[in-house]
Parts: sequence; structure tokens; C-alpha cells
Amino acid sequence: AASIAGLPMVAPAPLRDSGQWAIGTSLGLYFTPAVIAVLAGLLPALALGVVWSLLMGYGFYRLLWWRHGDEPGVNRGTAFFAASIGGASEMALLAERHDGRVDRVAAAHSLRIVLVVVAIPFVLQALGVRGADPALPAMTEVRPGGLALLVVLTLAGAALMRRLGLPTPWVVGPLVVGILVTAFELQLSALPRVITNFGQLFIGVALGVRFTPGFARAAPRWLVTVAVGTLAMMAASAGFGGLLALWLGLHPATLILATAPGGIAEMSITAKVLQLGVPVVTAFQLVRYLAVLLLTAPLFRLEQARLGRSAGRA
Repeated sequence: AASIAGLPMVAPAPLRDSGQWAIGTSLGLYFTPAVIAVLAGLLPALALGVVWSLLMGYGFYRLLWWRHGDEPGVNRGTAFFAASIGGASEMALLAERHDGRVDRVAAAHSLRIVLVVVAIPFVLQALGVRGADPALPAMTEVRPGGLALLVVLTLAGAALMRRLGLPTPWVVGPLVVGILVTAFELQLSALPRVITNFGQLFIGVALGVRFTPGFARAAPRWLVTVAVGTLAMMAASAGFGGLLALWLGLHPATLILATAPGGIAEMSITAKVLQLGVPVVTAFQLVRYLAVLLLTAPLFRLEQARLGRSAGRA
């Protein structure tokens, strides 16, 4: 709100990165050997979740192209990468490589994430499902020596991911290290609640400052279509998550969060706060994120080839 009002709001990169680090580390501490054994049995469902996300993204792309394909500057790349359910920065970069409108792609992803983050937690809270599927981290005690070692290890994981050029290194690196530490039952330390609270705060600020005064004026029709498409995807994902819950025997709220068109950090934070199957939600969101990141560009090339063949037959 302050940013849209024109106040000079900024989210310094170190604060955003530290927030992502805190969330990635805290989530990794849920992956005990018993949890990993449960997740191993969910591999078919994880794969199905990826397919569902790709199909939703394709349907959203067709909606955007149908509504805005005749507008100046909106090409197939703009619509395709704006609709993919991936990270905003990564999809904007792919759009740039394919001559898409980066500003519209970034705006679409920012609005989608904010709508999901605002709507889903409030709906679940209103339905009284808080604590319906609790999961506990492996450690609940804060041990100063172990905490210091955990910080060093997770920061090293983030640095490694960044050096390798992998996306979202400050979430994925600490998450992977936290999973390994917990899976091998290294009882180092819990993460103090104040750290995860500040992590949520910094991520919220980083999302909020994307909405500049010119955000809504830049392409209002585009944003209206994005909002309608996002609400439709949320409703469809809720139905899909409910069906998965019946199949897997898990709580529907957990699978609704797991398949929601949000981001890893945002949906996993929601699961953590509402005590709704944190490891399951994190696993679904992480697998989906990596699959979309790896497959979106090849799928766009397939779409271009399909359109080329159609034009040739015409």
C-alpha cells in the first residue's frame, strides 16, 4: 500500500536473501527419516502435481493470448512465460530471451503470488482448518553451538547454489542442507522463532515493493485478466488437491496448499503457520518449481513448432 501510494519503499537484497535463508532453513528441519519415507510413497502424486501445474499454465497462457494477443508488444513469449507457474525473476528472464515483454511478465507473476498469498491462508483460517495436519520439526530446542554450525552449513549451501548459478539459491540451498542434516539425524538446533518471523517479514516486504504507483496504470486490462485467471487456477487447484487428498488419505487442506499456484516460500510458510503438513507442501512446491523451471523453455519451443506446423498447413 505504501509503495502504490508513492512512498520510496525498497527491499534491500540482503534483507530479502536473509528472509529466504530463514524460511529455507526452517523448512528443511521438518524432513526427518520418517517423513522422507512417507514422501517416497508420494512420488506418483508429486509427478501428477507437476503435470497438473504445466496444464494449468498452458490453459492460462491460452486465456492471456485470447484476450491480449492483438495488443501491441504482446507476443506469444509474453503470454506463455507470464502464465507459467514459476518464479517471477526466472520467468521474466526467459521472456526476455524470447523477446517477451518483461514488465508484463513480472507484473503477472507479482499479482498472482500476492492474490494466492492473501486469499488462501484467509480462506483456510476462516474454515477452521488450522492445526488440522500438524508436523513437528526434528528439533524444538535452540542450542547455541549447534545453531552456529547450522547457520554456517546452510549459508555454505546457499553460497554453493549461487556459485552454480541455480535459481533461488537462498531458499533452495539452506532447504537442501536442512533436509540432509535432519535426514541424517544430526541434532544441531532448532531455529529461533524470532528468526523465522523476521524471515516472513522480509519476504512480505520484498513482495510488496513490486507494486509501484505505475503498476496498475501500466496495463489494467492485462492485470484484470491475470487476476481472473489466478482465481480460476486457485479454484481448480483446490478441486485437484481435494481429489489427491482422497487418493492419498491426507488432509485436503494440506493438498490444497501443496498444489496451489503460489511459490515455495509463500505456500510453505502458510503450511508452517497453519500447521498443515509442512513437509508434503514443501515437497510438492519444490518439485513443481524445479520442473517448471527446467521444462518451460522447451515447452515454449514445442508450442512454437506446433504453431509453425499449423501455419504451414494453412
